[in-house]
Amino acid sequence: MRPQPASSPYAATSVSGAGELLQLLRDERPRTRAELAKLTGLARSTVGARVDALLASGLLAPSGEAASTGGRPPVRFAFNPEARVVIGADIGATHGRVALTDLSGRPLSEIAESLDITDGPEVVLDWVVATTRRLLDQAGREPRELIGIGIGVPGPVEHSSGRPMRPPIMPGWDGYDVPGHVRRHLDVPVLVDNDVNIMALGEHAMAHPEIEHLLFVKVATGIGAGIISGGRLHRGAVGAAGDLGHVAAPHAADVLCSCGNLGCLEAVASGPAISKALAEIHVTAESNADIVDLVRSGNIPAALAVRQAGRTIGEVLATCVSLLNPSVIVIGGTLSEAGESLIAGVREIVYGRSLPLATGALQIVPATTGTQAGVIGAATMVIQHALTADRVDRAIARSVAQSAS
Repeated sequence: MRPQPASSPYAATSVSGAGELLQLLRDERPRTRAELAKLTGLARSTVGARVDALLASGLLAPSGEAASTGGRPPVRFAFNPEARVVIGADIGATHGRVALTDLSGRPLSEIAESLDITDGPEVVLDWVVATTRRLLDQAGREPRELIGIGIGVPGPVEHSSGRPMRPPIMPGWDGYDVPGHVRRHLDVPVLVDNDVNIMALGEHAMAHPEIEHLLFVKVATGIGAGIISGGRLHRGAVGAAGDLGHVAAPHAADVLCSCGNLGCLEAVASGPAISKALAEIHVTAESNADIVDLVRSGNIPAALAVRQAGRTIGEVLATCVSLLNPSVIVIGGTLSEAGESLIAGVREIVYGRSLPLATGALQIVPATTGTQAGVIGAATMVIQHALTADRVDRAIARSVAQSAS
């Protein structure tokens, strides 16, 4: 926060409660001091002090004038998402994408490159750090304007520590201190979660903010789910909620999965599983992108294989619908780009197997955030962490204390 003179009139009164006022203004709807006083029931002097504190921090900005009822028109104020910036990083098995966003999670610029998660955490995280610096330089933003970095990785994560836990496709990452590595280079909060959780956050924030119960399913090299329950991401006791890919799939008892178990959903319905099935009928698809291209070009065996994968996923999702009763199931990941084939298979089974009460208003839809779901979600994770009322109050208090010293 920008330092203020020690004689600032709000220094002693505005620290506690300014963050709570900001929560009301994060909808970016402009309001006057009088409107805020009426909305909160607080005295105008209290509201005025908190508004002044937020203006000084840059988190609030003037936004035009209200209609005058006589005399000078009152000024409206709104949340200023450009006050700070956030980094969202989406790390996949074979790709990396890093975006610079504003405080609403909207990407301002991004860089995407091919990488190999098996190169290990040092190589991959050094790339994230270097890319972050490139994006800050390109945008003309200072490192001090960065409020945090969010990172999604393709494996289970202990969210409280940010350490991957026995990730099947991430050799060398088990227990690695991801936040510690990044913070040695960029001294800001670093939050880490699995890639499907952050994609669920991104899709929920940008496409379905009004939905309280949503299930995001990623279908790509792996399969996973992110669960939004009561409007909030549900991680479970140790961050393992939504590990859909390693649920036992019907009719797959003898298929070996990369995790070492037999019969996992990922072993029979993921991108590599579809490639293997196509190879058995002499159709070549070496990557997920190849599968998508084949389906889009009208290749019937590829379309049938993808639809069958959707049916298999649907058999597992039908159980999820009965347990979680979501309003919306979003299908994302690389293979969701293969047109309707995948989603049609999912719908066929879920609507046929689940009870009408659970499916009467259930929507099963493709992701709308596309390749940006992960970076938007990673940034959203940081924003939700950094802009809580108490953290905003503490940041303003530090600014006031620094100005007085």
